[in-house]
Amino acid sequence: MKKLFTLFALLAVFMGANAKEIVDAEVNFSDYTDISQVKFAGWGGSESAFARLSIQDGCLHFESEVATDPGWDCQFFPIGFGGNAEVGVTYTLHFKVKGSVTQNISALGFGLTPYGQFPITTEWVEGTYDYTATGTSGDILFQCGDYVGYWDIAYLKITHEGKEEKPATWQEWLTSDGQPVVVETTPAAIPSWRGNAEFGSWPEWALAKTDEGININWRGDRTGEICAWALTMGRNEDNLDGQDGRARPFPADIEEIDGGHAFVVDATQCAIIPLPADNPDANSFKWANQFWIQSPKGWKEGTEVKLHFRYKATKNVKSATQIHKEHPSDYLHWQAIGSIEFTTEWKEYDGKFTIDSNMANGWSVAFNLQDGLSSPDEFEPVKFYFDDLSWETMVLDEGFFVAGSNATTGIEYDFDTATELEYDGAADAYVATVGTVGHSDTWVNEVMISTVRGYDKAFKSATIKPSGSIIGDDDSNWLDYTAGSNAKIKLPAAGVWQIFVAPDETDASKGQVLFMLVEGEELKKPVDIITNAEEIVINGVERDWLPADADGNPQEAEIGNGNTWDNQFFIVANRVLEPGEVTVIAFDCVATLAAKTLTGTHAMPGEYRKDAFGDVDFPAADDGVIEHIEREYVIPSTTWGNEPITDAQSISFDMAVIKEANDYTIKNVQWYLKDATLNGAGQTMENLINATGTDNFFVKIGAGNAVVPLGIDNVINTTTTGSKYIYNLSGQRVSKDYKGVVIINGRKVVQK
Repeated sequence: MKKLFTLFALLAVFMGANAKEIVDAEVNFSDYTDISQVKFAGWGGSESAFARLSIQDGCLHFESEVATDPGWDCQFFPIGFGGNAEVGVTYTLHFKVKGSVTQNISALGFGLTPYGQFPITTEWVEGTYDYTATGTSGDILFQCGDYVGYWDIAYLKITHEGKEEKPATWQEWLTSDGQPVVVETTPAAIPSWRGNAEFGSWPEWALAKTDEGININWRGDRTGEICAWALTMGRNEDNLDGQDGRARPFPADIEEIDGGHAFVVDATQCAIIPLPADNPDANSFKWANQFWIQSPKGWKEGTEVKLHFRYKATKNVKSATQIHKEHPSDYLHWQAIGSIEFTTEWKEYDGKFTIDSNMANGWSVAFNLQDGLSSPDEFEPVKFYFDDLSWETMVLDEGFFVAGSNATTGIEYDFDTATELEYDGAADAYVATVGTVGHSDTWVNEVMISTVRGYDKAFKSATIKPSGSIIGDDDSNWLDYTAGSNAKIKLPAAGVWQIFVAPDETDASKGQVLFMLVEGEELKKPVDIITNAEEIVINGVERDWLPADADGNPQEAEIGNGNTWDNQFFIVANRVLEPGEVTVIAFDCVATLAAKTLTGTHAMPGEYRKDAFGDVDFPAADDGVIEHIEREYVIPSTTWGNEPITDAQSISFDMAVIKEANDYTIKNVQWYLKDATLNGAGQTMENLINATGTDNFFVKIGAGNAVVPLGIDNVINTTTTGSKYIYNLSGQRVSKDYKGVVIINGRKVVQK
């Protein structure tokens, strides 16, 4: 255990700047004269869409005489800002549009689903449309296959309300001025030829071969010094990764062309690459010939990258792009800068994109040079030329940095002024203090700790996340941490906090962290785990037949309107739960008939968000077994449709999985925050339900009924749909000869 010495570096936390409108992307269609310019500007879409699009009178003009089937066959991306969207931020689409027919078309943006509706009327309308980002893609997709007529869009713009980012500092990695930019390699200076083929030929060391004829730099220490790698079918065939016929990359060839020199890939063969029998791929010809533009180092998540290059080919072809790892052909992610349309004329690409979690630690962009083919039979020999390759990456401070907030007092995160943790040899850790002693207006109750500083998105993407609960007054309470994007760390009290980070010697993305309260409110302490011993009986009524499935096939012998959630039981937490919080749910259960129940995450009962912790099997009472269930339940952050969940508070149990009426009994319920540091001690930092009473329990019995608090009058159905069974007021099934007040088809009836 580490020994600590009190260190106070008293630094204030500043208020965030006032919000203002930030322009993320903008396009005025009067800047274009031909739709081909739009395609080469990086827009994507189906051929069906581009066949209906043109530039007319300074507008994007769509015209269709017939609807497409399916409607999504006609779709395109008219505007976007790559992978720069931030989850949870609301973006506004500004537009000016007019059409021949008043009709909405489907629009999808920033990971949203289901589709929104983009309005088109017969008069010019300047309007806005809001999206709350649930994914990092900043593209907007229009699906307009069911629109018959024409419409014109004058402009599109994407904005959001936020703090103006301080200007980023950019560093060239492939330079054109011959100045050294990377000093960790040998030789120290990276000469200008790395991105420009005008030097005419590679130096001898770049082309050196092993005894097996493989380029000596391939997956070697100096791979990063070569920016232009190539792979061609039939060359360098040496059974790469067990794939017979798969070539290994080599420094790209250089040819003289148009009065200068350029990197070239001479693709003269294209065939289906034989793959292992257990992993066949009929489209492997798409990457039979490839080209890579490589960076000297990998990119951290959240980093923005700029890329420039010139390109042409001996015929018009299309190339998809991917992200690869440190070594060319070591695949990482399917998407990089989209599809590149090669023509016989030189074109220039200038683009900027953000490294998301899928691209993290990527080093290069790979071009799959046969992507436009649907089969190898369509292949014709073609040469691909590249020149003037240039990377620029955002310069970020690296180390450990902490920023704090306190929503109660209005302190907002200001990542520009995040405090750097300084190494202290006595503590054997990096240390910083957030807040100022004697100034309660600087107290924070939440922090984010990152390994980079200099750009907000990068800061949030590179945060660390502790594994357990913070005690605050125990210098032995070191918690393991791991990397966790956008990880906000809730503190057990508002105050001035001293933070210690001890990274793993070989991997700074994991290690240990300690939090010590210097001054502030009273600390929250661990408490005993409580058990609510109420015996809860849910009298589920007979379910109607299930409806047909998505294919129109009956799911049972008959088709009806029943659903598995017609009978439900809910456990409701005492507060809204944060995405990612790790909890434990435990209870004893039994049923009259053995039955499976399904669990779901809800906001308040009836407001479904996502599945919870899987199925629960209730044993039959006649078997004499009471099942004890104990499950870890991590609060989900997004729905199945990838929308953010910010209001999770309850667990549902679907109790109409079986058709028969059934009595379900649940007892000894526990629901509490899990903490690895407290396991075995019978304690938690927070119980999520009360120790006694039924305030945390709700039910819904019978299709169409409302969710109500647990109680004798609502454990039984009040408006069921056609059940043939009779129940007494205790919810027990009785015979037709039973005398007294009974429930028949949801109505109270007196039987004499």
